[in-house]
Amino acid sequence: MDLELLGKTLKEARTALGWSLRDAEEKTGVSNAYLSQMEGAKIKQPSPNMLHKLTEAYELSYALVMEYAGYPVPEAAQFTTTEHRFMSQLGRVSGTEQKALVEYLQFLRTRKH
Repeated sequence: MDLELLGKTLKEARTALGWSLRDAEEKTGVSNAYLSQMEGAKIKQPSPNMLHKLTEAYELSYALVMEYAGYPVPEAAQFTTTEHRFMSQLGRVSGTEQKALVEYLQFLRTRKH
């Protein structure tokens, strides 16, 4: 269980969509107060139903979010590599964003040497 990472992931996904807490409430049916508490890691056992609504709206991996919330995830749905975890956190990426990410990563790799 990593409620801080869960909160960070949810907040980053919401803000990447350009949504305020009230926008997210309107689009998901999850109250902005509950959203705020989840993003702040104040809810110790987030509702799977609420998490499902958010992952659908935010285009996040339900399995990964459930894992962060401390719920058991079937082995077949678990993310076993760092790369898979990273990719699942990116959410929807446009072609332009994907190209920019690749270019930036290539730039970073050239700086390591």
